[in-house]
Amino acid sequence: MLVRKLSFFSFFLILIFWQSNVPAQTFGFGCLGFVGGYGGYSYQQFQPGSLNDYVENFNTLYNDSLSSPLQKFGKADGYRLGLNFFRAKIKWFIITAKGFYQNLSEEHNVNAYLTGGESNTTLELEIKNWALGIDLGTQITGALSWKVVDAAVLFNNASFTTTQNMPNAVTIVNQYKSESTSIGYTIGTGFILEVIDEYVSLEGVAAYTQFSIDKMKTDEGKYFVGIQPSSANDKKFIEKGGFNAVVQLNVGLPL
Repeated sequence: MLVRKLSFFSFFLILIFWQSNVPAQTFGFGCLGFVGGYGGYSYQQFQPGSLNDYVENFNTLYNDSLSSPLQKFGKADGYRLGLNFFRAKIKWFIITAKGFYQNLSEEHNVNAYLTGGESNTTLELEIKNWALGIDLGTQITGALSWKVVDAAVLFNNASFTTTQNMPNAVTIVNQYKSESTSIGYTIGTGFILEVIDEYVSLEGVAAYTQFSIDKMKTDEGKYFVGIQPSSANDKKFIEKGGFNAVVQLNVGLPL
Protein backbone atom coordinates (compact mmCIF):
# COMPACT_ATOMS: atom_id res chain seq x y z
CA MET A 1 0.00 0.00 0.00
CA LEU A 2 2.91 2.37 0.78
CA VAL A 3 4.33 1.82 -2.72
CA ARG A 4 0.99 2.75 -4.28
CA LYS A 5 0.78 5.92 -2.21
CA LEU A 6 4.32 6.97 -3.15
CA SER A 7 3.62 6.29 -6.83
CA PHE A 8 0.50 8.42 -6.69
CA PHE A 9 2.29 11.33 -5.00
CA SER A 10 5.11 11.08 -7.54
CA PHE A 11 2.56 11.36 -10.33
CA PHE A 12 1.20 14.58 -8.80
CA LEU A 13 4.68 16.07 -8.44
CA ILE A 14 5.38 15.39 -12.12
CA LEU A 15 2.12 17.10 -13.08
CA ILE A 16 2.88 20.14 -10.96
CA PHE A 17 6.40 20.43 -12.40
CA TRP A 18 5.09 20.01 -15.94
CA GLN A 19 2.36 22.63 -15.72
CA SER A 20 4.65 25.16 -14.02
CA ASN A 21 6.89 25.11 -17.13
CA VAL A 22 4.10 25.57 -19.68
CA PRO A 23 4.03 29.26 -20.74
CA ALA A 24 1.01 31.54 -21.15
CA GLN A 25 -1.59 29.33 -19.45
CA THR A 26 -4.63 30.33 -17.40
CA PHE A 27 -4.86 29.03 -13.87
CA GLY A 28 -7.87 28.75 -11.59
CA PHE A 29 -8.41 27.17 -8.21
CA GLY A 30 -5.40 26.16 -6.20
CA CYS A 31 -2.45 27.46 -8.23
CA LEU A 32 -0.55 30.76 -8.58
CA GLY A 33 -2.70 32.78 -6.23
CA PHE A 34 -5.69 30.55 -5.37
CA VAL A 35 -6.29 27.46 -3.33
CA GLY A 36 -9.61 25.71 -3.87
CA GLY A 37 -11.73 24.23 -1.12
CA TYR A 38 -15.00 22.43 -1.62
CA GLY A 39 -17.75 20.70 0.27
CA GLY A 40 -21.01 19.01 -0.56
CA TYR A 41 -23.44 16.13 -0.37
CA SER A 42 -22.55 12.57 -1.40
CA TYR A 43 -24.82 9.57 -2.04
CA GLN A 44 -23.38 6.05 -2.31
CA GLN A 45 -24.92 2.71 -3.23
CA PHE A 46 -23.12 -0.50 -2.25
CA GLN A 47 -23.64 -4.26 -1.98
CA PRO A 48 -23.32 -5.64 1.57
CA GLY A 49 -22.19 -9.18 2.33
CA SER A 50 -22.29 -10.41 5.93
CA LEU A 51 -23.91 -7.10 6.94
CA ASN A 52 -27.20 -7.98 5.25
CA ASP A 53 -26.83 -11.62 6.33
CA TYR A 54 -27.00 -10.24 9.87
CA VAL A 55 -30.19 -8.31 9.02
CA GLU A 56 -31.81 -11.41 7.51
CA ASN A 57 -30.88 -13.47 10.56
CA PHE A 58 -32.32 -10.80 12.87
CA ASN A 59 -35.63 -10.72 10.97
CA THR A 60 -35.88 -14.53 11.10
CA LEU A 61 -35.06 -14.69 14.80
CA TYR A 62 -37.63 -12.04 15.82
CA ASN A 63 -40.12 -12.69 13.01
CA ASP A 64 -43.21 -13.01 15.26
CA SER A 65 -42.29 -10.03 17.44
CA LEU A 66 -41.34 -7.27 14.97
CA SER A 67 -43.60 -4.34 14.20
CA SER A 68 -42.05 -4.42 10.70
CA PRO A 69 -38.96 -6.16 9.26
CA LEU A 70 -35.58 -4.54 9.77
CA GLN A 71 -34.54 -2.89 6.50
CA LYS A 72 -31.45 -4.03 4.62
CA PHE A 73 -28.42 -1.81 4.04
CA GLY A 74 -27.11 -0.59 0.70
CA LYS A 75 -27.67 3.18 0.43
CA ALA A 76 -25.53 5.58 2.45
CA ASP A 77 -25.21 9.34 2.28
CA GLY A 78 -23.25 12.08 3.94
CA TYR A 79 -20.76 14.84 3.22
CA ARG A 80 -17.53 15.34 1.29
CA LEU A 81 -14.87 17.95 2.11
CA GLY A 82 -11.88 18.48 -0.10
CA LEU A 83 -9.09 20.58 -1.52
CA ASN A 84 -8.15 21.26 -5.14
CA PHE A 85 -4.34 21.33 -5.05
CA PHE A 86 -4.34 23.02 -8.43
CA ARG A 87 -6.71 23.55 -11.34
CA ALA A 88 -4.98 24.48 -14.60
CA LYS A 89 -6.56 25.53 -17.91
CA ILE A 90 -4.31 24.46 -20.77
CA LYS A 91 -5.77 25.34 -24.18
CA TRP A 92 -9.12 23.52 -24.32
CA PHE A 93 -8.49 21.30 -21.31
CA ILE A 94 -8.91 21.77 -17.56
CA ILE A 95 -6.75 19.58 -15.31
CA THR A 96 -7.40 19.33 -11.57
CA ALA A 97 -5.50 17.50 -8.84
CA LYS A 98 -7.43 17.06 -5.61
CA GLY A 99 -7.88 15.28 -2.32
CA PHE A 100 -10.95 14.80 -0.15
CA TYR A 101 -12.42 13.25 2.98
CA GLN A 102 -15.85 11.65 2.83
CA ASN A 103 -18.11 10.49 5.66
CA LEU A 104 -21.16 8.38 4.79
CA SER A 105 -23.69 6.73 7.07
CA GLU A 106 -26.81 4.59 7.06
CA GLU A 107 -29.02 3.78 10.04
CA HIS A 108 -31.99 1.48 10.58
CA ASN A 109 -34.02 0.72 13.69
CA VAL A 110 -36.92 -1.54 14.59
CA ASN A 111 -39.16 -2.32 17.55
CA ALA A 112 -39.86 -5.83 18.81
CA TYR A 113 -42.65 -6.77 21.21
CA LEU A 114 -41.27 -9.39 23.59
CA THR A 115 -42.79 -11.15 26.59
CA GLY A 116 -41.25 -8.70 29.03
CA GLY A 117 -42.19 -5.62 27.01
CA GLU A 118 -41.04 -3.62 23.98
CA SER A 119 -37.42 -3.57 22.84
CA ASN A 120 -35.70 -1.31 20.32
CA THR A 121 -32.75 -2.18 18.10
CA THR A 122 -30.68 0.36 16.17
CA LEU A 123 -28.01 -0.50 13.61
CA GLU A 124 -25.60 2.27 12.54
CA LEU A 125 -23.10 2.00 9.71
CA GLU A 126 -20.41 4.62 9.04
CA ILE A 127 -18.06 4.56 6.04
CA LYS A 128 -15.05 6.88 5.90
CA ASN A 129 -12.98 7.54 2.77
CA TRP A 130 -9.74 9.44 2.22
CA ALA A 131 -8.97 10.03 -1.45
CA LEU A 132 -6.46 11.44 -3.92
CA GLY A 133 -7.65 12.13 -7.43
CA ILE A 134 -7.41 13.92 -10.72
CA ASP A 135 -9.95 15.04 -13.30
CA LEU A 136 -9.74 16.15 -16.91
CA GLY A 137 -12.37 18.46 -18.39
CA THR A 138 -13.11 20.95 -21.11
CA GLN A 139 -14.94 24.28 -21.23
CA ILE A 140 -18.29 24.22 -23.09
CA THR A 141 -19.33 27.86 -22.59
CA GLY A 142 -18.00 30.74 -20.55
CA ALA A 143 -19.84 29.50 -17.47
CA LEU A 144 -20.17 25.74 -18.05
CA SER A 145 -17.43 23.09 -18.10
CA TRP A 146 -17.66 19.34 -18.64
CA LYS A 147 -15.59 17.04 -16.44
CA VAL A 148 -14.93 14.32 -18.99
CA VAL A 149 -13.14 12.05 -16.50
CA ASP A 150 -13.18 12.36 -12.71
CA ALA A 151 -11.09 9.67 -11.00
CA ALA A 152 -9.67 9.05 -7.53
CA VAL A 153 -8.04 6.36 -5.40
CA LEU A 154 -9.94 5.67 -2.14
CA PHE A 155 -8.67 4.52 1.25
CA ASN A 156 -11.66 3.07 3.12
CA ASN A 157 -12.58 2.28 6.72
CA ALA A 158 -15.91 1.47 8.37
CA SER A 159 -17.56 1.14 11.75
CA PHE A 160 -20.78 -0.65 12.69
CA THR A 161 -22.70 -0.25 15.95
CA THR A 162 -25.61 -2.33 17.24
CA THR A 163 -27.64 -0.93 20.14
CA GLN A 164 -30.40 -2.97 21.81
CA ASN A 165 -32.61 -1.38 24.46
CA MET A 166 -34.23 -4.31 26.27
CA PRO A 167 -37.48 -4.29 28.32
CA ASN A 168 -35.62 -4.71 31.62
CA ALA A 169 -33.85 -1.37 31.07
CA VAL A 170 -30.62 -3.06 29.97
CA THR A 171 -28.83 -1.57 26.96
CA ILE A 172 -26.49 -3.81 24.96
CA VAL A 173 -24.00 -2.03 22.67
CA ASN A 174 -21.56 -3.71 20.29
CA GLN A 175 -19.20 -1.65 18.14
CA TYR A 176 -17.19 -3.15 15.29
CA LYS A 177 -14.45 -1.53 13.23
CA SER A 178 -12.79 -2.59 10.00
CA GLU A 179 -9.74 -4.71 10.66
CA SER A 180 -7.67 -2.94 8.00
CA THR A 181 -7.84 -0.10 5.49
CA SER A 182 -8.99 -1.18 2.04
CA ILE A 183 -8.12 0.50 -1.27
CA GLY A 184 -10.74 1.26 -3.92
CA TYR A 185 -11.39 3.72 -6.70
CA THR A 186 -14.04 5.97 -8.17
CA ILE A 187 -14.42 7.07 -11.78
CA GLY A 188 -17.14 9.26 -13.24
CA THR A 189 -18.11 12.37 -15.15
CA GLY A 190 -19.85 15.65 -14.35
CA PHE A 191 -20.33 19.35 -14.93
CA ILE A 192 -19.10 22.59 -13.33
CA LEU A 193 -21.19 25.76 -13.40
CA GLU A 194 -19.32 29.00 -12.65
CA VAL A 195 -21.28 31.27 -10.30
CA ILE A 196 -18.51 33.82 -9.78
CA ASP A 197 -15.71 33.30 -12.30
CA GLU A 198 -12.80 31.41 -10.69
CA TYR A 199 -14.11 32.13 -7.19
CA VAL A 200 -17.37 30.19 -6.73
CA SER A 201 -18.78 27.30 -8.74
CA LEU A 202 -21.31 24.49 -8.43
CA GLU A 203 -20.27 20.97 -9.39
CA GLY A 204 -22.19 17.75 -9.97
CA VAL A 205 -20.63 14.30 -10.54
CA ALA A 206 -22.08 10.87 -11.31
CA ALA A 207 -19.63 8.00 -10.81
CA TYR A 208 -19.07 4.32 -10.20
CA THR A 209 -17.22 3.64 -6.96
CA GLN A 210 -15.55 0.33 -6.21
CA PHE A 211 -14.65 -0.49 -2.63
CA SER A 212 -15.06 -3.31 -0.12
CA ILE A 213 -14.77 -3.85 3.62
CA ASP A 214 -13.47 -7.26 4.68
CA LYS A 215 -13.55 -8.27 8.34
CA MET A 216 -14.98 -6.25 11.21
CA LYS A 217 -14.16 -6.75 14.87
CA THR A 218 -14.50 -5.13 18.30
CA ASP A 219 -11.64 -3.62 20.29
CA GLU A 220 -11.65 -6.88 22.28
CA GLY A 221 -11.00 -8.89 19.11
CA LYS A 222 -14.52 -10.32 18.62
CA TYR A 223 -15.31 -10.68 14.90
CA PHE A 224 -18.61 -9.62 13.36
CA VAL A 225 -20.78 -12.61 12.41
CA GLY A 226 -23.44 -12.43 9.69
CA ILE A 227 -25.44 -15.64 10.31
CA GLN A 228 -23.25 -18.46 11.63
CA PRO A 229 -19.81 -18.19 13.24
CA SER A 230 -18.19 -19.78 10.18
CA SER A 231 -19.56 -17.02 7.93
CA ALA A 232 -17.14 -14.52 9.47
CA ASN A 233 -14.47 -15.96 7.17
CA ASP A 234 -16.70 -16.65 4.16
CA LYS A 235 -18.05 -13.23 3.25
CA LYS A 236 -16.85 -9.67 3.30
CA PHE A 237 -18.77 -7.21 5.44
CA ILE A 238 -19.33 -5.09 2.29
CA GLU A 239 -18.75 -6.94 -0.98
CA LYS A 240 -18.47 -4.02 -3.40
CA GLY A 241 -19.56 -0.48 -4.19
CA GLY A 242 -21.86 0.95 -6.83
CA PHE A 243 -23.37 4.20 -8.09
CA ASN A 244 -22.16 7.41 -6.48
CA ALA A 245 -23.47 10.97 -6.91
CA VAL A 246 -21.95 14.17 -5.53
CA VAL A 247 -23.16 17.77 -5.54
CA GLN A 248 -20.66 20.27 -4.17
CA LEU A 249 -19.75 23.94 -3.89
CA ASN A 250 -16.22 25.01 -4.91
CA VAL A 251 -14.72 28.16 -3.41
CA GLY A 252 -11.45 29.78 -4.51
CA LEU A 253 -9.50 31.44 -1.70
CA PRO A 254 -6.53 33.82 -2.24
CA LEU A 255 -3.26 32.61 -0.76
